[in-house]
Amino acid sequence: MKWLKAKVLPVAVAALWIGFSEFLRNEFLLKRFWTEHYKSLGLDFPSGPVNGAVWMLWSLVFAIVISVFLRKFTFIQAAFLAWITGFVMMWMVIYNLGVLPAGIFYLAIPLSLLEAFIAALILRETGN
Repeated sequence: MKWLKAKVLPVAVAALWIGFSEFLRNEFLLKRFWTEHYKSLGLDFPSGPVNGAVWMLWSLVFAIVISVFLRKFTFIQAAFLAWITGFVMMWMVIYNLGVLPAGIFYLAIPLSLLEAFIAALILRETGN
């Protein structure tokens, strides 16, 4: 039980924060950019239950990555490496696929940095 509280619970809380942050950013703040861009490509923006479940899985994996990075690097290094791993690489891939709306960056960059740093803070402060 001690291991559960010390390792699993902090990752779960961080994953919930990440999932909430992703939902808020992409479903409320940036949805117009996504839907218009996808429409211009002749596609529907995926936002159904299966898509939400995949994003929660992504959030869990991202929280685990941050947790591992925090064991190996300083707080700033871990959070920044996580941001590069989770977001910059994802943006490179979806840009390469042609489905990244460039107009999102003025909000996406600072909010994703904030997401990664708060998740790292949650993990650090809850005993990672």
